[in-house]
This record gives sequence, structure tokens and C-alpha cells, in this order.
Amino acid sequence: MKLFPYKKLVTATILVVCVLLSGTIKVKAQEDNVHRTSSKYQAPKDPLVKEKLEKWQDQKFGVIIHWGIYAVPGIIESWSINSEDWIERDSTMSYNEYKEWYWGLSKAFNPVRFNPEKWAEVSKKAGMRYLVFTTKHHDGFNMFDTKQSNYKITSGPFKNHPKANVAKEVFEAYRAEDFMIGAYFSKPDWHSQYYWWDKYATPNRNNNYDIGKNEWRWNKFKDFTFNQISELMHEYGEVDMLWLDGGWVRPKETVNDEVRSWGAPIPEWSQDIDMPKIAKMARKAQPGIIMADRTVHGPYENYLTPERTIPENKLDAPWEACLPLGNAWGFVPGDEYKSSAEVIHMLVEVVAKGGNLLLGVGPNAEGVFPEEVIDRLENVGNWLDVNGEAIYNTRTAKEYKEGQLYFTQNEEKTYAIMLIGENNIPFEISWESNMPKKALDLKVLGFEGDINYEVKNNKIKVEIPREIRESSNIPALVIAY
Repeated sequence: MKLFPYKKLVTATILVVCVLLSGTIKVKAQEDNVHRTSSKYQAPKDPLVKEKLEKWQDQKFGVIIHWGIYAVPGIIESWSINSEDWIERDSTMSYNEYKEWYWGLSKAFNPVRFNPEKWAEVSKKAGMRYLVFTTKHHDGFNMFDTKQSNYKITSGPFKNHPKANVAKEVFEAYRAEDFMIGAYFSKPDWHSQYYWWDKYATPNRNNNYDIGKNEWRWNKFKDFTFNQISELMHEYGEVDMLWLDGGWVRPKETVNDEVRSWGAPIPEWSQDIDMPKIAKMARKAQPGIIMADRTVHGPYENYLTPERTIPENKLDAPWEACLPLGNAWGFVPGDEYKSSAEVIHMLVEVVAKGGNLLLGVGPNAEGVFPEEVIDRLENVGNWLDVNGEAIYNTRTAKEYKEGQLYFTQNEEKTYAIMLIGENNIPFEISWESNMPKKALDLKVLGFEGDINYEVKNNKIKVEIPREIRESSNIPALVIAY
């Protein structure tokens, strides 16, 4: 029986308040910087985009890697230099002093153990099939060799390393493992004088000057943004997804009551960066590329990206749940990671509801995944080795859930997936949803013995063999029929 060659489970605690090191930053419940989910969806019309989106939906499980100068002290990515009231910094340091300290971390960022091939190997073993990598987060530090700024990994102490152009190396390593490739790019850039201008204070996440009165400066920022994305589209090989973060950078006309209800500060002017021009350029360079202009409903939000949450019900539009393995997206010492079982349960629920799971991990300042991360991902991969056919290349069933069972399906089979807690594998499982249209051929994935079952009065009853019930460390049981 191969049900689950599984290492010992570790229970994780979800932190509501995360005390971060090297700067004594207290981050209140992070709802303040969570991207909400658009209630509207506009399906793409380009046949190449539709084809790639269908392929992306088959992958089901991806990794998003947050990595930047914030890994040096091990603090929340970028947000600590924002001055919104949900961030509390060390009161002995002025805000400007703090920003200078933060910007200066670039001089200490020297990830000498960076090995993207190892990252890709770990991700592959975890059963992940696509990558989203942070080429630039909100703090403006570039993890690629951009020609538009000197604030980049190739200008600091790492510049002479043979793999200094980090994004290129990461993309190539993951392509070699047959991953779909996604380039995360922050539309806001808090280091740029065209976005946060030193003439004024920086009161929140938005640009800090009136665009209507400073049109030249904003046009320079638009050019800067276009040119950086163009570099990624033309110089870094095949890119399947352009994952644009910072949904507050958007045309004013897209700010509706739904967006206002999210509570993020909204300026009086339009932060329009000309997405039609960017999209035209990107799709000429990368035919069929998927755009994820997060929360900006319209032609450039090809799939929805609920963050740190799983929707209550299944969604008809393509979507992806973005959830970190720990409390933080990047590396934070002492972070509490979700157990492998929790990740598997999230993956099952997300896929049953028609989505993909994008799991966030962060390498440390040396460029290494923590061992706790590697262990958990390995355990997830062990489960997928046995049960992956119920996850990959599936779609949501007519009834995605009945009781404790979740359902997925493909053209040939339906899968009933039971999430298992501690010692709660029942003697019998039964369900009425998603009844087969032909003679039943039922099996438990990973179990080679016979299964006793009956179909009566439009109900399937399955007796779980003792060998399975007495097994330990089975996070989810899959019945295929």
C-alpha cells in the first residue's frame, strides 16, 4: 500500500500578529495589504491567451517566491517603509531614518548560496508545476538586470557572481523542470522619484504627488514602467504569465464602490499606467501571455487572485488562491509554517472549487529555502505522487462538495476526496452527488486491494478497508470512479 509515504506531520499556528526582527516592526493583522477579489470577470478573446489559460488551469499547483532585500533582516516584504497606520516601527527611529536604513539593505544583500536549480528541484518534488517570481516588489529593488535603475541585484555586492541576474537564472532553472513561468512585477515603485518624489512626504502606498499638476513626472513613471516590463518580455526567455501586483495603481474610472469598500487609500487622481500599451507590447513579444492585473477588472485580469483566503464557494471564472506557507510571504526567522496536511487540504478545496493554489515561500538572505519549508513541500509531493490524478488536469464537478467530501473530475473519471484529520478515517463513506453515468469501477488511489462498495437508491457506499483505517499520516483519501 502506497497511500502516503509521509514524514511526521507538524501542526502550525496561524499568527495574527507577527513580530518582525531587525527593526522592531509590529504588523497588525495583515488584512490591510491583502488584495481582495474582483466580483467581475471579463474573459479574454485572444485564442492564444485562451489556450494558455486552459493550460494554466491544468497545472493546479504553483509556487510564488518572494525574495529581495527584506530577506537580509528577515522582515515583511516592502511594506515596513509604507507609513499607513497598520505598520508600527521602532519609535526611536524617525520615518526618514528608517527608510534610509531599509534602502541601504541593498549593500548587505549578497546571497552567496543562491542555487536556483535546487529551488526548482524542491518545487518539482513538491508537485508544483508553475512559478511566479518577484522580479521587483513595491520597494523598487530589482531582482533582474534592468537598465532603467541602478537599484538592483546586479549593482550590489552580488554583481560579480556568475548568477547575478537572478530572475534570468530562476526562470531558466524552472523552465528546465518544465514549469510555466510567471514574472511578478510591482506596478508601484516606492524607490523611484517618479512615484515617491522626495519633494513631498510619503503618506501611504500611493504616489505622493498630484499627477494632474505634475503630468511630466507621471509620464516619466509610465515610460519607466513600460521599459522595465519590456525588458522582462524581450530578454528573459518565454514568459507565460505577467503577474502585476499593486492594484491601487489603476485608472480612476475602475475605482468603483466595490474597490472603495476594501478600505485602501485612494487618491483623487488617476494612476493610469496605460495597460493597453503594455499589453500590446507584451503579447507581441510573448504571444498568448496571460495577464494578471490584480483586482483591476477588465481585459487584463485574465484570472482572479484572492489573497490569503479561499472563496466560500466555487467560482466560474479562472482563479488562483494566493496563500503563504508561513505567515509571511518572504523569509522571516521563526515564522510558523502550515503543516503539509494543511497545504494538501487547501489544495484539495481550491481545486474542487475550480481554482489553482499558488503557495508562497521565501528563501533566506543567502538564497536558501529553510529546511522546514523543504520538508513540508516534500511531504506534499509524496501525497501528489500517489493522488495527483485527482488534482492535475481536472475541473470542478457539478457538486463540488458533499459533507466531508470534495469532488474533482476529468473527461474519464470523477474523484471523491476525503480530508483526514487525526484518527478519523471512518468505516464507511457514502455520497449521492456526481453519480456515474456508466457502470461503476471504483478504487482508492494508492491501495492495491479490493474495495467493497454498493450503489443503491442513487447512493454510493464504500467500505474502507481496515488496512487503510489503521494507517497513520494520511491527510486525504481519494476514491476514483
